[in-house]
Amino acid sequence: MPASSSARLNGRTLIVILLGLVLQLTACGGGSGSAPTVANAPNSPNANTGGDSGDDTDNDAGEEESTPVNLAWSEPYQRDEEYPNTVNLPQKLITMRDGIRLAATVTLPADENGNAIDGPFPVIATFTGYNQALGAIGAADPALVKRGYAYIIVDLRGTGAAEGSWQAFSQIDQDDIGELLEYIKVQPWSNGSIGMNGASYMGITGLLAGAQEDPAVKAIFAIVPMGDAYRDIVFTGGQINAGFIPLWVTLVTGLGIIPTPAGLDNGEPGYYLTTLLQHLQGALTEFQVPVVAGALIGDENKYDTEFWRIRSPLEQIDKITAPTFVVGGLNDIFQRGEPLIYEGLKDHTTAKLLIGPWEHLDGSSGAGLPADGVPALGPIRLAWFDQYLKGMDTGAGDFPPVTQYYTGEERFVTAADWPHPDAQAETFYLHGQPGAPLFGSISHSAPTTSKQTSLLQTPVNGLCSASASQWTAGVLGLILPPCSAQDNVANLLEAVYTSEPLEEDMAINGPITGQIWASTTALDTNVTVRVSVVGDNGIARPLTHGIQMASMSAFDASRSRFMNGKLIQPWHPFSAESKRTITPLTAFRADVEVFPTSALIKAGEKLRISVGTSDLPHGLSPIPDLLTSLLGAMTIYSAPAMPSRVNIPLVPTSAL
Repeated sequence: MPASSSARLNGRTLIVILLGLVLQLTACGGGSGSAPTVANAPNSPNANTGGDSGDDTDNDAGEEESTPVNLAWSEPYQRDEEYPNTVNLPQKLITMRDGIRLAATVTLPADENGNAIDGPFPVIATFTGYNQALGAIGAADPALVKRGYAYIIVDLRGTGAAEGSWQAFSQIDQDDIGELLEYIKVQPWSNGSIGMNGASYMGITGLLAGAQEDPAVKAIFAIVPMGDAYRDIVFTGGQINAGFIPLWVTLVTGLGIIPTPAGLDNGEPGYYLTTLLQHLQGALTEFQVPVVAGALIGDENKYDTEFWRIRSPLEQIDKITAPTFVVGGLNDIFQRGEPLIYEGLKDHTTAKLLIGPWEHLDGSSGAGLPADGVPALGPIRLAWFDQYLKGMDTGAGDFPPVTQYYTGEERFVTAADWPHPDAQAETFYLHGQPGAPLFGSISHSAPTTSKQTSLLQTPVNGLCSASASQWTAGVLGLILPPCSAQDNVANLLEAVYTSEPLEEDMAINGPITGQIWASTTALDTNVTVRVSVVGDNGIARPLTHGIQMASMSAFDASRSRFMNGKLIQPWHPFSAESKRTITPLTAFRADVEVFPTSALIKAGEKLRISVGTSDLPHGLSPIPDLLTSLLGAMTIYSAPAMPSRVNIPLVPTSAL
C-alpha cells in the first residue's frame, strides 16, 4: 500500500531531526572588451570538440531491429499475507575474516502468538551504515516478512552497532558483503535465495552485493543509488560537494555513537564503549577527517583515482547479473548515475528504471505513487521479489523498461529505453548582449557577429536555487522553499539567455551538454550551466544544471555520448594528466555535462540557459584551485569562431 501523507511527513520529520543533529555535530554584471587570443581550440562553428580532445565522433551504434516491449503498467500486484505476525531475533554479531564483528537483526514470519515460523525462507537483505537500532532508516518491511520472507539488516563495519572503522563502500566493505552473503546462505531460516533491498546507502550496497557474482543473489531493488562516486556526487565537475557530503559524513558518524542493544543481546555489557572508541578513532585517523581534510587541501583524490572507482557500482556493473529494479529522481543527488546503472545492466540482465519528480528523501519512498497507472513502490517490490526469489508469475519481467516523470507534462510516461529511442539532439546557440548579461537570447542559428558577456567569478552563487535544495538532499528546500522553485535569484549573477516563446511544445529527454566558449582573467574558473523554463509570470522554473572546472574540462570522446553526431554527455577523465592549463585572457571551451532530465516546455513558454561561475553548495573548488580563480572575471563568447551553445536531446511530443 502507498505510504500515507502523514507517514511520509513523519519520515521526513525524522530525517530533518537527524540532520539537525548533524548540523550541531558539524559545529565541533556584464560587459564587452577586446577579443582574446584563442589557443589550442578548433574554431569551426560546428565543431563539437573540446579544446584538447580531438574531433567529436558520432559514436551511436548502428540501429538494430527492435522487438515489441510492453509499455503499460498493469494493475498493482497484490497477494494475501501468509503469516499474521513478525518477530525479531536477538541482535546477532557476525564475525568477519579479521575478527571484526558486524551487527545483524533477523526478522522472521511469526504466528498469532509472535512465535517464529520455522524456515527456510527466501531472504531479503539490507546492508546499512545508518544504525539499524533506530528502526527508521532501512527497517525490515513487515509486508514482505508476512508474505514468507526472512529479512536481515546488517550494520556494516564501523557503523551503527558494528565494530571497526567506517569504510564507505571500500574493498574492505565489499569483502565483508561477500562474507555476509555466505553467512546468510547457510542459516536455518534461509533457503539460499537472496534479494537485496534498500534506498540510498542500502541501494548502493545492494548493487555491490550483486557485483560479488554470488548466484545466491537473485534480485536487487535499488532505490536512489549512486553509480559513480566521483562524478555523481563527491567531485562533480572536479568540485567538492559542499552540501550533501559533509552532512552525510557527519550523519553516519553521529548515528554510529548512538547506543544499541547489541552488547546486552550478546552478554557483553562493555560492547558499546568498545565500538564507540573504535568508531571515533576511525573517524579521526582513517576515514572521515582525513578524507574531508584531503578534499579541502586538494590531495591526490581530487582526481578520479582508484579510491573513488572502487566505490562506484558502475565500475563493476558487468558483474551484476541479478534482475535489478532501479528507482531514481529528477532532482536526486544521484540524478546522473541512476539511468547509467540501468544502461549498464539492460543488455545482460533484466533491468527496469523508474524516475520520479523527486529529491533524495521523497525518492527513497516513491512519494506520490501510485500515479498515472504507476503503482506504489511496495507492490512493485513485492512483485519483483516474488518473481525472482519465489518463482511466481507476477509479471515483473514485463514491467515497462523505463518509466519517467516529465516536468511540465506533470505525469509519468513509459518508454522502451533511456534516453527515449525517438530522441534527436538539437543545438541551441547562445547570443549574448554586451553590457546586459540578463538579456541574451537563444536560437537555432549560429552567431554571425561577435558578442561577449563578462561576469565576476564569485564562489558563492547558487545558495538560493533548486540546486541548493537538491544537493542538501532537500534540507535547504525545506528551510527556504521559495528558493527551490526558481532560478531567478541565481540568474542575477549569471549570463542569461532566453528564447522567444515556443511556437509548439518541446519535450526534453536525456543528458545535455553546454559547450561554452569563455576566457578568464584568473588562472582558472568554474563554468556552470542551468536549464530552466520561463512562464508568463517571469519565474524561471528549474529543470537541471551542470558544473565544470575549466582546467578539468578535457573529455574522452570514446567514452562520451553522442546523439546524431552531437555531444550530449561528455566523459571527463578528471585525471592529473588530463588537466589543462588555463591562461588568462586566452579562450577555452568548457564542455559542461548537464545532468539528465525529462521535461515538457509548452508552447508559449520560453527555454532559458544561464551560464555562471559557481553553484554552491553543489560544487566548491579545493582550496588551492579556489585561490587560482578568486578575483577573476569570466567572459563568455558568442562569435562565429567561438559559438557557445547547448546540445539538447528532444523527443517528438507524439511519443509521450
